[in-house]
Amino acid sequence: MITNFGSAKWQGGLKDGQGQVSTKSGALKDQPYGFKTRFEDAPGTNPEELIGAAHAACFSMALSMILAGEGVTDVTIETKSTIGLDKEGDGFAIKTAHLETRISGNGDRSVIEEAARKAEKNCPVSKVLNADISLDVTVA
Repeated sequence: MITNFGSAKWQGGLKDGQGQVSTKSGALKDQPYGFKTRFEDAPGTNPEELIGAAHAACFSMALSMILAGEGVTDVTIETKSTIGLDKEGDGFAIKTAHLETRISGNGDRSVIEEAARKAEKNCPVSKVLNADISLDVTVA
C-alpha cells in the first residue's frame, strides 16, 4: 500500500482562528487557511480548492493511463475540478464535484471521450468523494 499525508495546524476559534496546511512532499509548507480563505475569498487556501486540485490531478493521471491503453498518443490533458460546498443542517457538506477537461491527442474522438467517462468514475479521488460528480469534455 502507498501512503501519503497532508497535515494541518489550527489555532483559535472558527471565525477568528488561523491555520497552516502542509504536505509530506513539502510542495505545500505552512500555507495559511482559515474562515476568511474558505468563505470570504481572503488570500490563502482552503480544503475545497485542495480537494479540487487533487481531483483534477488524479482524474488527469487516470485518463492518461486509459488513453495509453487505447493507443492514443501525444496526449495533453488540462482539467479543472470545481468543488461545491453547500449548507447542510447546522454545517456544510461537499455535494458536487464538476470536472472540466480539455484533451488533445492522436486518436479517435469517441475513444477519447469514453476514456474520460471511465476516468471520471474510476480515479481514486472520484471514488472517495461522497458527491455528485459531473464532467464536461472538450477534445481538441
